[in-house]
Amino acid sequence: MQRACVSVLCVCICVSVLLHSAISQSHRETYTYTECTDGYHWDPQTEHCKDINECETIPDACKGEMKCFNHYGGYLCLPRSASFIPAPEPSINPTEAFNPCPLGYEPHGDSCVDVDECERKEHDCQPSQECINTLGAFNCQCPRGYSKVGTECIDIDECRYRYCQHRCVNVPGSFSCQCEPGFQLGGNNRSCVDVNECEMGAPCSQRCFNTYGTFMCRCDQGYELGPDGFACNDIDECRSSSYHCQFQCVNEPGKFSCVCPEGYQLVGTRMCQDINECETGEHQCIDTQTCVNIHGRYQCVDTDRCQDPYIHVSDNRCVCPHNKPACRDLPYSVVHRYMTITSERSVPSDIFLIQATNFLTGSLNTFRIRSGDDNRDFYIRQTNNYSAMLVLARAVSGPREYTLDLEMLSGHPLVSQRTSSVLRLSIFVGPYTF
Repeated sequence: MQRACVSVLCVCICVSVLLHSAISQSHRETYTYTECTDGYHWDPQTEHCKDINECETIPDACKGEMKCFNHYGGYLCLPRSASFIPAPEPSINPTEAFNPCPLGYEPHGDSCVDVDECERKEHDCQPSQECINTLGAFNCQCPRGYSKVGTECIDIDECRYRYCQHRCVNVPGSFSCQCEPGFQLGGNNRSCVDVNECEMGAPCSQRCFNTYGTFMCRCDQGYELGPDGFACNDIDECRSSSYHCQFQCVNEPGKFSCVCPEGYQLVGTRMCQDINECETGEHQCIDTQTCVNIHGRYQCVDTDRCQDPYIHVSDNRCVCPHNKPACRDLPYSVVHRYMTITSERSVPSDIFLIQATNFLTGSLNTFRIRSGDDNRDFYIRQTNNYSAMLVLARAVSGPREYTLDLEMLSGHPLVSQRTSSVLRLSIFVGPYTF
């Protein structure tokens, strides 16, 4: 700034009058003016103009949220949050010596040289300001982050200029930038860059995915995210559905497995299949026995199951000769067969085909259940003259065993006596539906 008179206009006028009187070499007279410019009043004690504190003399000098700050010759209305460094009162020496040189200069021989007010500390800069000497004057430079208004240094609110990407915090003489959660300050101290929480120890128990400004926790297959969003809890698949396994579901951490009952083996991941111990050799039948595989187990039956008066003629076949009196009212032949079915099988269900192998041409054949079906769980459906189908009429549960005598009666127009043949069918009902 350009330096004006020492402090007030009236002093300049007085000095100017005295200077004119000295140069004209006329008689010395001192003229005294007691009128001051606006913002000053005459102080008879110091015989100088003194600044008026308008903030004290004017009621409600500043309105609203503005605050009054006094400065030389006037006052400022600034926000209450404004920070400023007050200027000290200028010192006035009432006994200053007469100086014939312009203001800011002093005589040196026959010429006037510049006065370095900064070096002589004859300036009115604030302690926080830097004094910079100029020809005939000096400047008071405010610290960085402040703007000079009059003689005061007012803080610059840098946050008004949106220097920061996210949040700006103004402080006296400076500012600082802050970032939202999930971000950190970049190298320029203004921009905000995403923080990769996954690389900084995010509390995810299994998998972490970084996103812009935050992160997400995810779980492996077989787990679900807990209420806190971090922990992964095992999913009990066995409780969520009864269709995962055909027999029994076993829950394990992050997965489940299916098991089958004894006598069955797992096929794929959930189905159970009967183990045919007769084919695998995992049975204990002796040479005179036949291994019969049934659902979940096996059974050893005697190879010769013929009972007197029947005689064994071939595998599973017994005959009762007509020449034996005891055979007169008995079926001529008995053939032993074995089969197995599952529990709760849907009904009606065709389960066994009966077919005549030896018969006379022109004979008339009928089929019936001779014995073993006391509860009427089965019935015969004859399909033609030579075959019939055994039908399961009711759903049955195992383990259970039926022994049905399925009889074929044959009659011929040329033969007066009807003949009978029996297929003795042993039906084993397994304990499960598979």
